[in-house]
Amino acid sequence: MPTRDVLLDTIRARFARGDGFALATLNLDHIVKMRASGDFTDAYCRHDLVVADGNPVVALSWLAGQPVELIPGSELVLPLCALAVEEGVSVALVGSTHEVLERAATVLRGLVPGLEVAMRHAPSGVFDPAGAEAAGILADLNDSGARLCFLALGAPKQELFAARGRREAPQIGFASVGAGLDFLAGRQVRAPRWVRAIAMEWLWRAVQSPGRMLPRYAACFAVLPGQVVAALRKRFV
Repeated sequence: MPTRDVLLDTIRARFARGDGFALATLNLDHIVKMRASGDFTDAYCRHDLVVADGNPVVALSWLAGQPVELIPGSELVLPLCALAVEEGVSVALVGSTHEVLERAATVLRGLVPGLEVAMRHAPSGVFDPAGAEAAGILADLNDSGARLCFLALGAPKQELFAARGRREAPQIGFASVGAGLDFLAGRQVRAPRWVRAIAMEWLWRAVQSPGRMLPRYAACFAVLPGQVVAALRKRFV
């Protein structure tokens, strides 16, 4: 999706038709994971909507001559909830912990008057998107009446689950938002706006959690040159 407005208009039209969707938020970490996993790549290919969740992806789009807008998944939760209220759609929250989901639901209802949270579910610590637990969650989602499901399972689990959901719950829109619900609940603190404005959120996250983030960013930087070459080839070849 090139812009936020185009994305929201597309989702509004799908709500009106009764169609579901799977929305992924692409970043370099996902590209690294796709290079290592055919299943993850296949899941991404079965998503209806993909947005750029990272400045490197935006920069690559410009190099390829197909510019897109930066649309972080965590910044889509509130706009999508507002759209759900406008269209009379209830939502579900899946992922993270019970405490986070309860707090996020309370915050969302306060920020988006009229929002109906039809279901909240925090999967077990051994959740498998291809397993029986996932099948049970999808059955509950179908029974809940929710038409929009926010997934906070982390990559690749949320994208794999969303791709499965497109088959087993085709009327539901699945939006993978990563830490978006944790930010709303106050479990995690996002970088200040000025840090995001200078494209240094990655450094903020590395300082906050070096043991987890530094290896991830090292892998991302390693694939970046190849992605630059691929983007330039797309533009000039």
